Amino acid sequence: MRQTWRWFGPRDLVSIDDVRQAGAEGIVSALHHVPTGAVWTPEEIARRKAEIGTMADGTASGLTWDVVESLPVSEDIKKQTGDWRAHIEAYRDSMRNLAAAGIEVICYNFMPVLDWTRTDLAWKQPSGATCMRFDLTDFVAFDLFILGRPGAAEAYDDALREAARARFAEMPEAARDALARNVVFGLPGAAERFTLEDVRAHLAEYADMSEATLRGHLVDFLSEIVPLAEELGLRFCCHPDDPPVPLLGLPRIMSTEAHYAEVLAAVDSPANGVTLCSGSLGARSDNDLPGMMERLGDKVHFLHLRNVTRETGATFGSFHEAEHLGGDTDMVALVEAALREEARRRAAGRADWSIPFRPDHGQDILDDLGRHAQPGYPAIGRLKGLAELRGIIAALGPRIG
Repeated sequence: MRQTWRWFGPRDLVSIDDVRQAGAEGIVSALHHVPTGAVWTPEEIARRKAEIGTMADGTASGLTWDVVESLPVSEDIKKQTGDWRAHIEAYRDSMRNLAAAGIEVICYNFMPVLDWTRTDLAWKQPSGATCMRFDLTDFVAFDLFILGRPGAAEAYDDALREAARARFAEMPEAARDALARNVVFGLPGAAERFTLEDVRAHLAEYADMSEATLRGHLVDFLSEIVPLAEELGLRFCCHPDDPPVPLLGLPRIMSTEAHYAEVLAAVDSPANGVTLCSGSLGARSDNDLPGMMERLGDKVHFLHLRNVTRETGATFGSFHEAEHLGGDTDMVALVEAALREEARRRAAGRADWSIPFRPDHGQDILDDLGRHAQPGYPAIGRLKGLAELRGIIAALGPRIG
């Protein structure tokens, strides 16, 4: 398993020097400053590779750009409206330029409007650490009383609506503003930032779209890009919905093993694969992460290893980001399943036998608390997670072969 680290570019408060000292072997990055729908040019790709390859004193870092996360899919492509065909052509050009630069793995997602969604970006733990949290009552309060989405009340039962009403009533104005900012924060480092009006406008455009229609649009998109990916030697891998349930009336189509199986069967190719994110999928109690790794393993091109603690016994409810070995996912069993998949690939002679993984998210601890890096992406919290994951691999790897 190849140890990688997500880096958001020169503005990231966790530097390439920090990453090098953490012991990662490769970098996961993207051109976040390039607007969605535009071509990633050879020049911009080369600049990012050079930034990754150079430490602050000008010496070589020894790090390589191993995975793109993400080459973003525009809302026009997801809706098949506006400039969606031009955006697909631009996407194909970006693929060609990335392949020419020697990058083989491209992670993307097909979540409508918002990327990952949390209600608190720095929830304090008993230890003094902070982490990201999704509080279902707070989210419903946002939906009903801040966003004011038409028809939102029908999406929730009486008890949840009343709990949200009481929660909202006791929130000071500053807390309401913070909740709104947190929910629409989206992808850290992205070129785009949504306002509430932006969200309302996007939601209106998705108002009549079903899960089946959105899935059909994903299959259409993959049908356009996967043959080119095969030709170029690229491996595409879709990130799951985060959280893995419908939100704000939007369809969600990559939340369960059944969702993945359907899309993988519709566009059956070694180039069409999975980003197995144990944190996103682990927020649902009915997702069996080690089992998914076993059953979908030959199509898993990238691993996000993080953990969440589910705060209720429901299939889905409030959750928070846990320590890597401290949440509800059996991380040892998941890593063991990944190592077994690598052994199968080696035996089959696959060139892509080594699966890149990164320690995803992490709690802010020690100096992280004053650094204020991208929410969810602290230096020391991820270093701790990487060390724990590295220990599992060191213990199990020789036994599995």
